[in-house]
Amino acid sequence: MMWGYGMNPGWLWLYGLLSLGAVVLLIVWTVRVFRDDSAGPVGPRRSDARRILDERYARGELTAEQYRQQVTELGEQP
Repeated sequence: MMWGYGMNPGWLWLYGLLSLGAVVLLIVWTVRVFRDDSAGPVGPRRSDARRILDERYARGELTAEQYRQQVTELGEQP
């Protein structure tokens, strides 16, 4: 019997667990980097221009017709 000689396979489960964790972290990181953030869980995010238009319309600086026209020019739905 060769006690103390050679490789002890008892620690290999730790290596496997660490490797699995590294693969999961790599997948999560890849998805977060390459996903399209244009649509969130509630709906599509509005552009900065659309947000400014919404604020101006809410303050009464634009009429309803001007608002609809400018939103249409942005290529978004009113």
